[in-house]
Amino acid sequence: MPDLDGDFDLLVVGAGIIGSRVALEAAQAGLKVALVDASDFGSGTSQSSSKLIHGGLRYLPMGDVALVRENHLERRALLDRVARNLVWPLDFVIPIYGGVGRAAELWAGLVVYSALSGFRHSRANLVGAKRALRLVPDLNARGLRAGGVYEDAQTNDSRLVIATVTAAAGLGVAVRNYTRVVGIEKGAAHVQGTEGTTTVRCKQIVNAAGPWVDEVRRLEDPSCKPGSRLSKGVHVTLPMPPGWRAAIARQVGGSRVAFALPWEDVLLIGTTDAPFDGDPDDVRVTESDLDQVFAEAALSLPAELLRRDRLLYSFAGLRVLELGGGTTAEAPREHVITEGPLGMVSVAGGKLTTHRRIAMDVLGRLSDERARRHRLADIPLPGSGAPPPSPAEVDPSVWDNLLRHYGTEATNLLTYREQHPDALERVHAAAPIVWAQVYHAVAAEWARSVEDIVRRRTTLAVRGLATPEVREKISRAVGAPLMR
Repeated sequence: MPDLDGDFDLLVVGAGIIGSRVALEAAQAGLKVALVDASDFGSGTSQSSSKLIHGGLRYLPMGDVALVRENHLERRALLDRVARNLVWPLDFVIPIYGGVGRAAELWAGLVVYSALSGFRHSRANLVGAKRALRLVPDLNARGLRAGGVYEDAQTNDSRLVIATVTAAAGLGVAVRNYTRVVGIEKGAAHVQGTEGTTTVRCKQIVNAAGPWVDEVRRLEDPSCKPGSRLSKGVHVTLPMPPGWRAAIARQVGGSRVAFALPWEDVLLIGTTDAPFDGDPDDVRVTESDLDQVFAEAALSLPAELLRRDRLLYSFAGLRVLELGGGTTAEAPREHVITEGPLGMVSVAGGKLTTHRRIAMDVLGRLSDERARRHRLADIPLPGSGAPPPSPAEVDPSVWDNLLRHYGTEATNLLTYREQHPDALERVHAAAPIVWAQVYHAVAAEWARSVEDIVRRRTTLAVRGLATPEVREKISRAVGAPLMR
């Protein structure tokens, strides 16, 4: 593991969205940084979110005004400057089936929500039933009185992680996936990868291992007590119905909200929120999870749309929450930072939307003065900028897909035609994903398995297109570098 040789100021354990951002900010502050993940980058919580960059409307009734305000500021930064190709505006409809009182209450909440954003990227309106149905044609019309409409944003969470890791590597961060920390001592960590075990000498360690945060804490202090609890969230994807111009958000009990939203040419539905006390490596979707997701979606959508034979893909992820009473749905989404006896800083919880702010809080707890003095700046991620013009020889839908995932870097993928004549051919006829993306995933994005490619570097899996035949074609195309 030659890239992990030498002495580092900081080792970051866990390369999800928070860990990768910690590594990036630390590198910007001038630290020599290494970033490792036991699996693939973003393969834990970060690939299994609701794909939303949002202010958190549901947190207003919980009194979390400061969190909503911070969310809005971060959403604006990501939309306008930091990740313009990976974060997109999205309108939401909240269907109102109750009386006038419910509409007035919702309207008041939307006004406050928009005001907290400074009325930037956060239009809000109350519309009649006909207008709501024009925005979402499949919305259940029976008893529909009105709809609250507001603007938020969505992202491709996996691609956001890859862009962040790429930016960190560009600043000299030593990045390694499939490299597990197996021991921690003062000034060093022992890591095990596919090439064997080595010792990483480092002045300090940040533990951003998500659902495995307590497991890593026990490597430093075997007697430490659990510092977090886990909540399981499940989503499914279905074929995208025509005509949708907005997403649906609907309260389904207590403070929980279920979504149905257009995302990457599919309809994404979820999420559940239930305590999880098993092994994070074994989290999976059960039949009862699917029953719940479809039952809650049926409150707003017709049965024909929600037939089980239309299911394309399902996935489960784990949220890391504070310890404490109350249901997981009611638990605060604030992050928690602790320090262990050997100086390791552990971070747990938080939201995808505020991952940059969380990273800055972590840097503020490090011993290195450069990290503590560092200030957050809206430096664009690779690909964020004015999109290049469409090449005449590239199918428009293919080019749109490349722009969305790679932004200004999309033209780099065209160079794969020099070595691969099939570079701009589709991997599957039903999606605008081309072989150049597969070659690029292996050559420039650390993909080491077929799953890395179909699930995180592209959207083949969530579209229901990662068939055995497609997986075999990918494996043959890239050959030896790929693990099965």
